[in-house]
Amino acid sequence: MSESAHDETRRETERARGDTGREETAEERADRKWGDLLQEIRVAQTGVQILFGFLLTVVFTPRYTQLEQADRTIYIVTVVLGASATGALIGPVSLHRIVAGRRVKERAVVWASRLTLAGLVLLLATMTASLLLILRVATHDAYVPWLVSGVVAWYLFCWLAVPMWVRSRHTTS
Repeated sequence: MSESAHDETRRETERARGDTGREETAEERADRKWGDLLQEIRVAQTGVQILFGFLLTVVFTPRYTQLEQADRTIYIVTVVLGASATGALIGPVSLHRIVAGRRVKERAVVWASRLTLAGLVLLLATMTASLLLILRVATHDAYVPWLVSGVVAWYLFCWLAVPMWVRSRHTTS
């Protein structure tokens, strides 16, 4: 059997219907998933980098010294969460660069997906803590925790409930 015929047989053997119903090799599926993941990360990275950049400037404003200790603590926690979210969402880029060409793309996609999910959870926590801090400083009313809880519920609805509903409703397997 010639080498090209052997390669074609191997490709046909590798072909399987993935979760999308497409006929693609494991390598093709990994390439597609990597591309999809990068597009998703671009959206989240932009948001977290803008938020984190803003957070870094707060400590240098005159108003920071006037904050109550509880608000300073919330600020520090928020900055650490933002830094962690940034690290997790940039992590897949570093992962790809370090393992590129090593024939481990399928595993890299799995780990990049995990980092992205961790980054999204940390982004949720950062946004929640940021909102709590801003609303505490803007108003000292007792409704602030309720308002923040309502916004977090909205995030969870948009980021988790809707995708899970679509997945359960429209997935055939």
